[in-house]
Amino acid sequence: QAQLVESGGGLVQAGGSLRLSCAASGLTFNLYTMGWFRQAPGKEREMVAAISWSGTTTYSTDSAKDRFTISRDNAKETLYLQMNSLKPEDTAVYYCAAYLAKRLPIATDPGRYDYWGQGTQVTVSS
Repeated sequence: QAQLVESGGGLVQAGGSLRLSCAASGLTFNLYTMGWFRQAPGKEREMVAAISWSGTTTYSTDSAKDRFTISRDNAKETLYLQMNSLKPEDTAVYYCAAYLAKRLPIATDPGRYDYWGQGTQVTVSS
């Protein structure tokens, strides 16, 4: 049974940083493209960033570029999201997700992803 478990969320002041982690189990991690999504109250779930199975290709939305960095450690079967210069509008529940694919381009549609974590809350105060 595949399982994704996020950690690292919390309360931070605007301008601060957080590092989210997503530990994977029950799947062959290096075969999966991974993504970070977020969902704020009353809004749809949206992609933040994604990374290919090998880690050599990444995708970031305009809101994440220059502030967030996605990375993965296939040996540790863990996905990361380093978030810097956080803004109040980054407040949301952050989810990691995975889909089985070893081809590009990276999917940005949440419906393409097969497995999801339970989410971790990130709150940025002004």
